[in-house]
Amino acid sequence: MHLKKIITYTGFAAFFLMAACSNNNTPVTPVAPPPVKVTVQPVVLADAVYYDEYPATVSPLNQVDLRPQVSGFITGVHFKDGDRIKKGQLLYSIDAQLYAANYQQAVAGLKVQEANLNKAQKDANRFHELDKNDAVAKQLVDNADAALEVARKQADASRANIQAVQTNVKYTKVYAPFDGVIGISAVKTGAAVTAGQTLLNSVSSDKELAVDFNIDQKEIYRFTKFMNEKPAATDSIFTLAFGNDIYPYPGNISLLDRAVNPQTGTIKARLIFPNNENLLIAGMNGTVRVKNNGAVQSILIPYKAVTEQLGEFFVYVPNDSNKVSQRKLVLGKQIGINVIVKEGLKNGEKVVVEGVQNLREGAMINTTATPPEKPGKN
Repeated sequence: MHLKKIITYTGFAAFFLMAACSNNNTPVTPVAPPPVKVTVQPVVLADAVYYDEYPATVSPLNQVDLRPQVSGFITGVHFKDGDRIKKGQLLYSIDAQLYAANYQQAVAGLKVQEANLNKAQKDANRFHELDKNDAVAKQLVDNADAALEVARKQADASRANIQAVQTNVKYTKVYAPFDGVIGISAVKTGAAVTAGQTLLNSVSSDKELAVDFNIDQKEIYRFTKFMNEKPAATDSIFTLAFGNDIYPYPGNISLLDRAVNPQTGTIKARLIFPNNENLLIAGMNGTVRVKNNGAVQSILIPYKAVTEQLGEFFVYVPNDSNKVSQRKLVLGKQIGINVIVKEGLKNGEKVVVEGVQNLREGAMINTTATPPEKPGKN
């Protein structure tokens, strides 16, 4: 009796165990995630006006360091620091007493040599007259001619010495080499200066100033085209910015440097800006803004639609099945809230602009359309 009960209970346990195992092996059908709510927007084909920007430095077109050409003591400073000066204006005086005395001595020396030359000429003439009558030795005639030649050379040397000393007298006055602005004087009245060494001051032109910046060698053709155009055609192309402030007058391209720097692959370009209001000062650092070619239409999308992965840029593009696929892009200049797409999208396509962070390749979406943003300017 007990044996039958045991067998019966064992059978029931085996049945329930098999049933449990059978239930665990039943495949579970996965539940599909709900569609992601997103906002889509069509791409825009528009005239994208933007500026390429380059760090730049303001430089004078003409600048010179003033150094004395004679040694001595400064006897006069004939300007105020920072003055605007005219070409030929007297700037510094150096004590000229020693040089004036040397000049007078040189003049006196020339007179002595001219007297010697006159005597030697008369002696030579007399000996030649005697030689015609064969009344003097030939050697004496030759000696007289040699003495005359020596006297001539000595007189020429005295004249050259006068010119040198006279030049030193002129160099005791330092004049402005051109119109411009002069800096803060490095010497005061009474200071000793040495010829060719002591820095007196610096003068630079300021009515027009150069703005120098470096461009990539790939842009040489573009900037060469600017140079070949008439200045009026490029008036609105080149502007200069200092932070958020834009210099009110446009510039024109002047030149490209003679060669590309082989280490950086760049070449220096120079613009000329007017400075009639003296708003620019040499040495200022700013940003050159070069307007792009507005005649070329560009694909624009909101920058917030772009995702970045390992240095590459992507957007999500919806298809007819309400799914999204990831599209790789090549981006251009950012213009306000939009960005130019160089490669990867075509006019008429749409991109996801809201809900991007919740998407993956092939995800189902529930879309809401939004009108495209107007292209901005930068």
